[in-house]
Amino acid sequence: MKPIMILMMLIMLFSLVFAVWGIQMHAQVRSQEAEFHGLNAEYWALSKAEREAAPTGSELNQQLVEIQNFPSELLRLKLVGVGKILTGIYVLLFGILIALIMMPMRLAQFMKSNKK
Repeated sequence: MKPIMILMMLIMLFSLVFAVWGIQMHAQVRSQEAEFHGLNAEYWALSKAEREAAPTGSELNQQLVEIQNFPSELLRLKLVGVGKILTGIYVLLFGILIALIMMPMRLAQFMKSNKK
């Protein structure tokens, strides 16, 4: 197999890996959102007096910290997932561009070898 074919296969594989990675990150968002809404409903179902009376470092306060950190994690999953999908698309388009640039050169080599 020619080295250029190996390079093209690697570019395609690289782009596929990034696209699948991004899709998996995006798929995690739905389950993470469900978990976030469950935690949120569980925490806010308690009365204000119970929430404020919780001692420092208690499980209730840890739950609040987790609820407060969830939106940034969801945003990371969404944005980084889309970024990885776009990176995969960009790399694949770059590979197509390389192939299109090389075609006339390969055709010229082929025509020269057939003339002789």
